[in-house]
Amino acid sequence: MAFVLVHAWLVWLNLAAPGQPLGDVTGVYRVWAENAANDWLRMGIDAPWVYPILAFLPMAASLAFGSDWYAQTWLVIVTLLNAVAFAVLLGSAGLSRPRRTAAWWWLGFLLLLGPIALGRIDAVTVPIAILGLLMAAGRPRVAAVLLTVGAWVKVWPAALVAALVIASRRRGEVVGIAAALSVGILGVSLLAGSGLNVFGFVEEQAGRGLQVEAPLAVVWLWQIVAGAPGVRVVYSQDILTFQIEGPGADAAAALTTPAMAIGVLAVVLLGVRAVRRGAVFGRVLPPLALAFVVVLMLANKVGSPQFIAWLAAPVILGLVYRPRRFAVPAAVAASIALCTQLIYPYWYGWLLAANPAFVLLLTTKVALLVALLVWAIAALWQAGARRDSAPRSG
Repeated sequence: MAFVLVHAWLVWLNLAAPGQPLGDVTGVYRVWAENAANDWLRMGIDAPWVYPILAFLPMAASLAFGSDWYAQTWLVIVTLLNAVAFAVLLGSAGLSRPRRTAAWWWLGFLLLLGPIALGRIDAVTVPIAILGLLMAAGRPRVAAVLLTVGAWVKVWPAALVAALVIASRRRGEVVGIAAALSVGILGVSLLAGSGLNVFGFVEEQAGRGLQVEAPLAVVWLWQIVAGAPGVRVVYSQDILTFQIEGPGADAAAALTTPAMAIGVLAVVLLGVRAVRRGAVFGRVLPPLALAFVVVLMLANKVGSPQFIAWLAAPVILGLVYRPRRFAVPAAVAASIALCTQLIYPYWYGWLLAANPAFVLLLTTKVALLVALLVWAIAALWQAGARRDSAPRSG
């Protein structure tokens, strides 16, 4: 009942709340789907696209009941995916306290995050990622399939594949399945006539500027608050986002990619260290997955509000494996979700105008993400601090 009530509320917010929370779904996804249905333009096939190729599947499926019902169909699809992940989280046997805790936390997190939890393509990948992580220990091959599919919808679950490869003793199977499935997806795309457009999402992301919600953007937003000349928020017609324009902004955007690479490498080394020193699967995978996800958020030139939905997957896994240990990151992630909803969609215009209160709110959100990364790194370091004689699973 709680699941139904929470999702009914989120559906209502998406359809009726101010700020156009379903703007991307009805104004962008639907256009792409209609163009393909009319054989005018297939994004990712006939032209480069900002998303990996499988992102088109839920967008096209939402046309099943016609264009007029596109938004409602989208929300039903996302709700059903969440329902599947929620059912697996609860399990069919006697409900354990950790799983009950994780389930209640997820519902609270969704409420705090608000309509954006359902209203973007990321909402499709989150339940897939949750399912993959929940199956990682007992069924790593199934987990590899799910996480790889998620990565071909929106790139971020690829970080969870990397976490699974590091933490699992069956890493060879995980790599083999992920590679084979990726080759298959690429092969089908090439047969459909995509050519190099299938990799267009790499180029499209590389060409972005510093988006207004990006963690680094707070530096320039505070300059706008202080009245610095030549710094402003502008709208990009090319990628349909608000970006920072000002001295050093383009250089900062360019630096995010090497910064992300360095951050990911550091997390990889911490994870490998923990595994080599005998840390058990349940001590490694949750903080490793969390660290990867937060690095992708902090070292990101985009920083869209829907990215916060990614936190649900590693936090739920942590609450299942080590509920007491993950109480702190769960609370921090929930706070980040609340900060996100306060900014978007209702009062987003105040951030675009660099209102000091909302710039402070975004700064607080970034600081909480940094705190979450520090916690995950500390947990990984502690996991590898001593050699563990306990048997490893996964």
